[in-house]
Amino acid sequence: MARAPLLQLTDIALTFGGDPVFEDLSLVVQPGDRVALVGRNGSGKSTLLKVMAGLVEVDTGGVVVAPGMSVGYMEQDPSMEGCATLGDYATSGMDPSDAWRVDSVAEGLKFDPARDVNVASGGERRRAALAKLMAEAPGLMLLDEPTNHMDIEAIRWLERELSQTRTGYVLISHDRAFLNALTRATLWIDRGQVRRQEQGFEHFEAWRDKTWEEEDMQRHKLNRKIKQEARWAVEGISARRTRNQGRLRALQDLRAEKAGQIKRQGTAAMALDAGQSSGKRVVEAVGLHKSFAGKDIVKGFDLTVNRGDRIAFVGPNGVGKTTLIKMLLGEVEPDKGSVKHGTNLEIAVFDQARAKLNPQTTLWDNLTTDPSMGVSGKADQVMVRGQPKHVVGYLKEFLFDEAQVRAPVHSLSGGEKARLLLARLMARESNVLVLDEPTNDLDIETLDLLQDLLGDYPGTVLLVSHDRDFIDRVATTTIAMEGNGRAVTYAGGWTDYRNQRAEDEVAAPKVSKAKTKAEAPKEEAQEGLSFTEKHRLEELPNVIARLEAEIAKLGELMADPALFTDHPVKFQKATDALLERQEKLDAAEEEWMMLEEKAAG
Repeated sequence: MARAPLLQLTDIALTFGGDPVFEDLSLVVQPGDRVALVGRNGSGKSTLLKVMAGLVEVDTGGVVVAPGMSVGYMEQDPSMEGCATLGDYATSGMDPSDAWRVDSVAEGLKFDPARDVNVASGGERRRAALAKLMAEAPGLMLLDEPTNHMDIEAIRWLERELSQTRTGYVLISHDRAFLNALTRATLWIDRGQVRRQEQGFEHFEAWRDKTWEEEDMQRHKLNRKIKQEARWAVEGISARRTRNQGRLRALQDLRAEKAGQIKRQGTAAMALDAGQSSGKRVVEAVGLHKSFAGKDIVKGFDLTVNRGDRIAFVGPNGVGKTTLIKMLLGEVEPDKGSVKHGTNLEIAVFDQARAKLNPQTTLWDNLTTDPSMGVSGKADQVMVRGQPKHVVGYLKEFLFDEAQVRAPVHSLSGGEKARLLLARLMARESNVLVLDEPTNDLDIETLDLLQDLLGDYPGTVLLVSHDRDFIDRVATTTIAMEGNGRAVTYAGGWTDYRNQRAEDEVAAPKVSKAKTKAEAPKEEAQEGLSFTEKHRLEELPNVIARLEAEIAKLGELMADPALFTDHPVKFQKATDALLERQEKLDAAEEEWMMLEEKAAG
């Protein structure tokens, strides 16, 4: 028997008073769906999620949610007015008996529920919004860029949780590895049209390219037919006869069809110019020590950066990646050790906080008032890699339209702010690029272009990113900052680092017989495991304990005899949650036993 859909949109239209965002759009989300929602920046992805969540009212058409079904939406920029702490926000509107779930999710997402909302970062606020959504356990989750500002460890935790849930979800993300691991279907927004493919994101680009190829073929056939009919209309001696008027009207229809076609949005005309070459040796760091408030950032760290290197810095949030880069650039003094710079360094920085953008001024002003950009002497021009360009023309190269040029920066989306910052960065010559989380909010096509540019860039790149796929495609060296001052250099990108780390663990010398009995079993028991398996074995007891605590809480809740009669929907949700957690507990215990046996063998 076919299952009723969780949510259905039928012939919806939405304009916001201008050109249609969507027109005649219909789609269905089924139980258990794991859907990637993709499209260019500004195509309407977030708007569509808000329509699904009931937060944006459509002009025409219908939005139907299954009876008894709850839809949860993760806001990118949640309002926390009236809440003192992140935990207060995450538990707001929640039954007190369910509030324990927030602490469980907060541990995995790595944020402090007791943190004051007034000092919390944007990333912490976003993680609190995600924790609220997951703790509320709706029947359908709508996730808008959930991995932004999240470190890789937390991303992998979220990946595991979403891979095990029975709840359906629709997911917007720029993180290819995340999308590839989780999605089974793809919704693609392209020029107001939404297409669906019953395959996950890993098949999206081949599908998109085939669709565009077919579109180009149809456009070519249409142009050829118009050309043939237009020649007949000019040259044909009987064009004015009554019996041929239909053919003329058909030609007019063909021309109207061509005029009505919406051109695909191009990619930004981004370019990098390294200018004069730097010296072969860019940075040489020897014996760096640095600590803040008793916390070690690095201890005895050595690094040589040569011209053309692409070095990625990875590690948990707060471990000191940005601080280490600032030490290498000479912006922060080490406690011990030395840093020497090579010759002719021209450094350009992309900062994740977008601090170089003034949100209160216009895009125009943000380009023409920065001394580092250089100005041609005219208010309407900006120097772009040594050549004057009109501000509007240059912004159009980065996909901004003329109406946006005089708009304030705070009105831009996250992806548009990232493009504006790239426009500033790429206007100047540089032979050392420092990119701190450049992938946040950028669409897939812009990411592809940025990767290609970095591949051809003759200068040096220092990169901080939590995007595993991006690191794999760009980095030639990865520095893993593991906490307690430990920073280890590995050849290659993220996957190479993980493989080498696993090999290092397997190749580690056996535990000395001189070790105490208290030390030996724990280390010897893990000799036969890969690094990933070892980490998982250490993690599983906490997972099992958490699941047991959740099962106990749910058992207490269901022990109330009035729950079934007075709150049947809540009783059913608790029953489903109990079954789900029991299955997870059984799987975790089985995995723990398997790893223990493998380690012992």
